[in-house]
Amino acid sequence: MQEADPRPSKLEILPDGLHIVWPDGFETLMPHRYVRGNCSCAECVDELSHVRRTGVDDVPTDVEIVEYMDVGRYAVGLLFSDLHDSGIFPFKRLRALADGQDPDA
Repeated sequence: MQEADPRPSKLEILPDGLHIVWPDGFETLMPHRYVRGNCSCAECVDELSHVRRTGVDDVPTDVEIVEYMDVGRYAVGLLFSDLHDSGIFPFKRLRALADGQDPDA
């Protein structure tokens, strides 16, 4: 059985956050700060211990997503207004966040 394509039908940066329309029609608007605080890069999550170093409460309240770039067919790279750009956000991770699930569990 082949897994459903996790790529969004639509992804756009809006003033209130990252708007995503998923292939199943589910729509989400995740606040910029929420997305930034859930980055899983080595700067935000310790590579060895897997302990989160940067969470939502550590992110400035006025942070915004400035730009995004496709990473293959499975993820996007996001540039934030605080110049953080080292995280890759796989679509499966974004969907888990949109569904209110812990993508690190």
